[in-house]
Order: sequence, then C-alpha cells, then structure tokens
Amino acid sequence: MNMLSVSKFLVPHHQQSHPNPKIIPCYYSSFSLVFNNKGLVNNKFRYLSMKCSNSSTSYDGGSELFEPDPSLTNEDLKPTSPTQRTLTGFEMASLWIGLVVGVPSYYLAGSLVDLGMAWWQGIGTVVVANMILLVPLVLTGHPGTIYGISFPVLARSSFGINGAHIPTLLRALIGCGWYGIESWIGGEAIFLLLPQSLKNNSSLSSYLPWLGTSPLEFLCFLGFWVAQLGFVWRGIDGIRMLEKYSAPILILLTSCLLVWCYVNAGGFGHMLSLSSRLTTSEFWSVFFPSITANISFWATVAINIPDFTRYAKTQNDQIIGQIGLPIFMGLFTFVGLAVTSSTKVIFGRVISNPIQLLGQIGGLTTCVLAIFGISLATLTTNIAANVVAPANALVNLSPKVFTFRRGAILTALLGIAFQPWRLLRSSESFVYTWLVGYSAIMGPIGGVVLADYYLIKRTCLSVSDLYSRSVHGAYYYSKGFNVAAIVALVLGILPVVPGFLWKVGIVRSVHNVFVVIYNNAWFISFFSAGFLHWILSSLISNISKADKFDDGGESLLSSSS
Repeated sequence: MNMLSVSKFLVPHHQQSHPNPKIIPCYYSSFSLVFNNKGLVNNKFRYLSMKCSNSSTSYDGGSELFEPDPSLTNEDLKPTSPTQRTLTGFEMASLWIGLVVGVPSYYLAGSLVDLGMAWWQGIGTVVVANMILLVPLVLTGHPGTIYGISFPVLARSSFGINGAHIPTLLRALIGCGWYGIESWIGGEAIFLLLPQSLKNNSSLSSYLPWLGTSPLEFLCFLGFWVAQLGFVWRGIDGIRMLEKYSAPILILLTSCLLVWCYVNAGGFGHMLSLSSRLTTSEFWSVFFPSITANISFWATVAINIPDFTRYAKTQNDQIIGQIGLPIFMGLFTFVGLAVTSSTKVIFGRVISNPIQLLGQIGGLTTCVLAIFGISLATLTTNIAANVVAPANALVNLSPKVFTFRRGAILTALLGIAFQPWRLLRSSESFVYTWLVGYSAIMGPIGGVVLADYYLIKRTCLSVSDLYSRSVHGAYYYSKGFNVAAIVALVLGILPVVPGFLWKVGIVRSVHNVFVVIYNNAWFISFFSAGFLHWILSSLISNISKADKFDDGGESLLSSSS
C-alpha cells in the first residue's frame, strides 16, 4: 500500500519539525489523508489533531482515522490528494486566459463605450473592477489550497453542514444561466457557417414570439450545447487539459485578429479618437454600476475558486495564477475595443458582435478558422466557469445520487431553461439587469464565507468536522444550519431587491436610495453581509459562553448544598 501524507505538501517545511506538533499556528494545515492506489483507505480520512494557538477551538488527541459521513462525501468531494495537486502558477494563469478570451469579455468594454464612455474609460473601468475582485479571489482561494477542499465543503464551515446547500445552489443557479449564455454564443458561431440558402428559408429563419428567436438559431444553440457534453463528460481532468492547451491557441488567434484590424484600418487612430459622450455627473452615474457589473462578471468564479485552487501545488502558485485576471481582462478588452472601433473604418459601420465581424472578414478558410476560435474560446470559458460550480453543488446536495458528470448534465439542461437569447438582447439588459442583478446574491455569499474564515475561524478548520453529521461537530450548529450566516445572507440581499424590481419593470418607481443601493449591489451586499455575520456570530458565541458559565455555576451550587 502506498501511503501518502497531504500534510507534508501543505505545511511549510519549517513547521513540519515543530517542537510540539499538537500546538501549531492555525493558518497551517495539520491534516493528512491516507491513500492507496485506488483512493481512500477503507473510505477513511486520516487527520492530525491540532490545537490552534490563536483560537478558542482546540483539537487534541494525536493522529487518528475518522470515517466521513457517506451523505457528505464521494470521490468528487473528498480533499485532494498530493498526486492531484499539479496546477502550477502558469497553469492557473492559463485557466484565466481560457476564461477571459471569449465573446462576453469582448462585449464588456464595448458595451461601456456604447453607454457613452471613452475607450480608455471603458478599459480602465474593467481593470479597476478586476483589481478589486482580485482581493476576494485570492482570499477565497486560500482554504482550497491549504485544505484541498472544494467550495461546497468550505461553505459547510460557515453555513453549516446542511446550510451549505443554500449558497452552493444559488451559485449553481447563476452558473446555469451563464452556461446558457455561452452556449447561445457558440450556437451563433455555428449559425454563421450555415449556407445562405438555409438561412433564407422562411419556415426556419422566421422569428417566433413565443420562443424568442428563430427555430434555426435555436437548433444551432442545441447543436453547440450537445457538442460541449463530450468535454463535460471527461470531468475535471478533461477541463484541465482543455484550458492548458487552448491558451496558446487563443492568444495566437486573438493576436491575428488584432493585427488584421490594425493593418486594414491603418492603425488604431479611430479608437484613440473616441471621446466620452458623458458629462461628469453622467459619467459617475454610469461608472459605479459598471464597476459593480464588471466585478460581478467574475464574482461567480471568485466564490467557487477553491474548486480550482484545491489542485494548486502551493499557495504561491494559486496567487501568481490569480494575478492573471486583471492583466488578461485589460488586454482582451483593449482588443475588443480596438477591433470594434476599426470596423467603422474598414466596413463603414460599427460591428460590435465578433461573430458577425468574423463572418465578414474573408473566404471559407478564414471563416472556418474564426468559428474554430470562437468555439474554442466559448468552450474554455463555459466549461470551466459554468459547469464546475453547479456540478459540485449538486454533488454536495446528494453525493449518493449525483456524480460530477450527472451534475454537469443537469447544469446544461437548466442552461436551456434560462432562455439566454433574451438576456443578450441589449447592452443594457446584459450589464445592468443580468450582471448587476446577480451580484446581489454573489456579494453576500462571498462576504459571509470570508468573514467566517478569516475573522471567526482565523483560517483554522477541522477537516474531520467538515465531513461529519455529529451533533458535537464544529459545523453542525443548529440542526446543521448556521443561523447567523443565513440571516446575514438574507439581510445582505434584501436592500437590493427594491432596486432590482424597479430595474426589471415589476415596480414603477422606488426611492432614489434603493437605486443607489442597486447600482452598488456587490459592494453593499458583500460588506454588510460579512459584517452582520461577524457581529451575529460573536453575539451567539458570547451568549453560549454565558449559558455554559451559568450551568457551571448552578452545578457548583448544587454540589455545595
């Protein structure tokens, strides 16, 4: 049997020879797993009990085996083994290249220019938003690398063994919506390849009001939807290989597109001449909701980033890899703006849709290459960003029923139900309704998880309790639910609801305060939910200590009498 210890890979070298291995700083992992060539030994985990030096929580008793509750684990949910921790900083960065290079990112800065910003203001907004997001991204990735756990398992520490289903399923729901959006974009690429005679067929190309699109476009959407399932079926290994080898191809194709527009438009003079159409007050009224929209663009991945960082070799690798986000987003939005602005010079009209643009460029060979590039970009973004989190959430919901593959298939099916063609009707609906709207859900989830991990748990987690339904477990709370986290989550979302209802037209008018709150939904919900969770948890902890003290005093009086 080949015994492998995770702890020697996770604990810094100088800590492995600590004079008292039972008392170590809580920000170091102190657990290990026992693996043979087929997986866990007798389906048990081994962990090294520990006492956290800066926490009131202690785990003492040496190294022992514990058996995880069958309803809380399977092959997809167990902590990663040393042999699975292979992602380097370069590969983490490659993941972001695959995520960033895609049609929605191309649209993003262009949509800001459509709303009146200058080209440099649009790119600056995107970069600033992603630099802000980089902070929670790295912080949330930390427990994934240290403990080898996915987001659903991490959520158990803050929301409770059962309560974790609430944030994971909410994250899954947003992922399903994005899966549908990306699949629709891939379907548009297929539609572009179709012969003109088929597109002119009135029975297939006619718009159907009840469907919201034409039958032919819908069939292309379903075709791309089916094509993705081959990669989804291979699981996380297939996703990892896809991201690794597609990154250089996507960089090459993007560079070719940029060179083409530079040559044919005679430089980037037209883009550089684009000035803002907004007054100072109008700019700020657009800037803040745009920052929120750009943060929420990747806020979904920032929530479930442990699903990826659990495969990172070291903490440095995950941090170096994450820095790629603002860099690549800035570069690719520049490409999107440069190419879009150049179309005015080349074709006499602005073509903001890259799929339509690629259809105008040249002959069959160019068209096929363009479609290949769009399909690859869509695949890499969609599968990594929008399949992993929902699939893991469903596995966490019922490990006996769902595997990663089954969860991924259900995610794909729900993506159709979102009717993504309606979400992409305009820049306004895409940015201010879809992106800003769901940031009110992602913000408080991130706030609660980070406040709990850093301010309450002080980065110290009991791995055994994350897989236990024992009423004495650290994360059982009240019947498996952490009331403080759930209340904080709800109260973080509620202030944004009136503004959202006004935005989608359900409510005709609301007070201006709610409009401001909605436009800054991620910031307000993130910080308010995190702060509330910290306060409520502290109050509950103090009440619990007081009750224990009272019980102790009564027992003492009873014994004295």
